Amino acid sequence: MTENYTALYEQHKIAGASFTDFGGWQMPLKYDSELAEHHAVRNAAGLFDLSHMGEVWVTGPEAAAFLDYALVGKISAMSVGKAKYSLICQEDGGIIDDLITYRRPSSEDGSDRFLVVPNAGNAKVVAEALAQRAANFDVVVEDASAATSLIAVQGPKAEDILLRLVPAGQHALVTGLKYYAAVEVPFTFAGNTTDLLLARTGYTGEDGFEIFVDNDAAAALWQAIAEVAEDGELIPAGLASRDSLRLEAGMPLYGNELSREGNPFSAGLGPVVSLAKESDFVGKEALTVIKAAGVGTTLGQKLVGLKGLGRRAARAHYSVLKNGTLIGEVTSGQPSPTLGYPIALAYVDVEHAEPGTIVDIDLRGKPETFEVVALPFYNRAK
Repeated sequence: MTENYTALYEQHKIAGASFTDFGGWQMPLKYDSELAEHHAVRNAAGLFDLSHMGEVWVTGPEAAAFLDYALVGKISAMSVGKAKYSLICQEDGGIIDDLITYRRPSSEDGSDRFLVVPNAGNAKVVAEALAQRAANFDVVVEDASAATSLIAVQGPKAEDILLRLVPAGQHALVTGLKYYAAVEVPFTFAGNTTDLLLARTGYTGEDGFEIFVDNDAAAALWQAIAEVAEDGELIPAGLASRDSLRLEAGMPLYGNELSREGNPFSAGLGPVVSLAKESDFVGKEALTVIKAAGVGTTLGQKLVGLKGLGRRAARAHYSVLKNGTLIGEVTSGQPSPTLGYPIALAYVDVEHAEPGTIVDIDLRGKPETFEVVALPFYNRAK
């Protein structure tokens, strides 16, 4: 597999990061302690490089109608400045990727503008799928992933830290930004003030922001964010803590909980699918049949949260048992640094998916007791 490097790779090396391959990218796994990075995000703030994610611009007079067709959500109903979590599916309802779409102000000629952000390993696949699906629409699909970096500041101190880089007269752009919304904000760093797209989104279960920046300015922005933070407010964080944080928040990871072989209803993402919208969309017919059959409710399997009643943690692909009979498989699992006990996500047969159900997980030949619990495992104080 080809190795890709983000524009912040040298910054990570200087900070002493340990690297791992993720979706073909060399990404920081951790800098020192993944536990310290996890707790920093829960109690102060963490600084993440998300530049391996994709950025695909969809523009044109039919951009909204096109995305209604290409994705399973009703993107045309979004207000300018808002963001929406959605899925891009195959004709058979299998999930190609989960992604976030941002609706931006129209261009000077009145054309609608949307920014679609797919996951790292799927960025090229999603860009190609969108380009193919655009054949009968008056839109332009532009994959800007290679030129764009994405930096996230996540945690209860995130807003305070970023305000130090924003002119005082523009602070309301940040403080007034709602969850799942985005706005252009002037940031002052490296001796210049530059408008950057700031989104109040994240993958940690905490308040936080994601900043889109051109590659050539990414290192300077990263360094400026680190420098304005006071002692104990912010540390760089890698993929290991990002995974434990998203698991506590009950957020699915493509390749673990989501795949082309799965479907939105088993994954608990039925509300994301807008079967009621009048227009057709790719996968609508198959998803209509899947929902009508009761998949994820009365038929098949359902994604659930599992709380360990012992001390040993489950891992992906471990078997889930009920009275010795196989009923499912773990997709993600580890000890929860915040909660102090093992947690896991797993697909189990729907008849065993009710919270309170007791199951066993086969931990290398030894059963360990877990309880089905409601998701998410962790909710931040608001």
